[in-house]
Amino acid sequence: MTPPLLLFATISLLAAAAVASPPTAAISFEEFARDLSPLVAARLDEPPKHYRQIEPSLHHLYVDHADRIGSLPREAQIDLLVKLARFLDSKRETAGDRTVIGPGCGIIGLLDPDRGLDPKEITAIATAYDTPATVFKKNGAGETIAGVADAFLAAVAAAAADERPTTVVVLGHGLPREIQSYSIPCDRLAETLVSGAASRKTTAGGSQIDLGHLTLICDDCYSADFSINLGAAIERECRERSLAIKGLPTMIAGTNRDCLGHADFGEKFVPHFWKDVIELFYIRRPRPDVIRLRDFFEKVDSMMYGYGRAAQVDGDGKVSYRLVDQTLCQDPVVFVPLDEEDLVRLRQILGLAADAPLPRMLDIG
Repeated sequence: MTPPLLLFATISLLAAAAVASPPTAAISFEEFARDLSPLVAARLDEPPKHYRQIEPSLHHLYVDHADRIGSLPREAQIDLLVKLARFLDSKRETAGDRTVIGPGCGIIGLLDPDRGLDPKEITAIATAYDTPATVFKKNGAGETIAGVADAFLAAVAAAAADERPTTVVVLGHGLPREIQSYSIPCDRLAETLVSGAASRKTTAGGSQIDLGHLTLICDDCYSADFSINLGAAIERECRERSLAIKGLPTMIAGTNRDCLGHADFGEKFVPHFWKDVIELFYIRRPRPDVIRLRDFFEKVDSMMYGYGRAAQVDGDGKVSYRLVDQTLCQDPVVFVPLDEEDLVRLRQILGLAADAPLPRMLDIG
C-alpha cells in the first residue's frame, strides 16, 4: 500500500448504500448516489463519465443546503438538483479555458523540506511551457522552516499585489487549516493574500481587492478542506478590514474533503496528483500549448479516478469501476470564484433570500 501524505483534502467518493424514504436532512454520498443521482442523471442526458465528475459537487451542495432541499417533495428535489447541476456545468464551461501553466503565467512553488521532492518537479514543466518559476524548499542547514515560509509568503504577497496571472503550487504535508510542511496556517496565508491585493486596491464605492488572477494548487492531505477554510479566511479578513471582494483565487485541491493524499516513495517522493500532472502534460507527447483549468477537472480527474478503484468492462464494452480500497481514493476538486451575478443566480435556484450569505467560491468537481 502507498503510504498516506498529510496535506489539503476533500470528502472521498463512496460506493452505494441505501435509504428508502426521501431525505429530509443531510444525506450520505451513498444515499445520494443510489436514490437521487439516477433521476438527476437521466434528466441531464450527459455521458456517465461527466456526471461522475460533478456528482460529488452536487452532493456537497445538497448537504450545504439540506434544510432547504431535503424538505421538498422528491420531484421538486430532482428539479432543483438538475438546475444546480446545470449551474455547475455553466461554471465549468466559463472557467475551463483559464490558463494554469503557460506563457504569461508565472509559477511560485513550495516543496516539502524532508523528502525527495526536487525543484525540477516544478521548474522542468515550467520551462516546457515557457513560464518563469520560483521554487522555495528548505535544503541546507543554514535555512530554517520559518525562514523559507517567510520568503514564500513574501513572494505570494508580491504576486497578489501584481495583476499578472500567477499559479502557486504547494507539494508536501497538509492539514485542514495549515500548510503543515512549513507551519503556515490558512489565516496567515489569507492575511498575506489580502494585504498584497490591498496594496493595489481600487476605490469604487469602497475599497475593493481582486485575487482573481491567482491560482492555488495544493497536493497534500486535506487540500479541499484547506481550500474551503482559506476562502472563508480571506472573506473574514476582508470583512474585518472593510474591504470588498471582487474575486477570490481559483483553487485546485489534489484531494477531496476529509481525504488523505498519497505519494510514491522511492528514490523520489512524488505525490500522486502532481505525478499525474507531470505524466499527462510533460512526459506524454504531443504537449498542449498551455495547461488549462479544464485539463485538471477533466483529464487529471479521470486519471486519478483509478486510485482505489479497478476498471471493469462488460460484454458491450461499457467501462465501470469497482471500489477496491476507499483509503486510496482522493478524487481532486476545483474551486472557482463566484461573482455577484453568480451569487444572485445561485440564490434564485435555491430559493434563498436576496441577502442570504453564500460562500464566494464553488466546488465544480
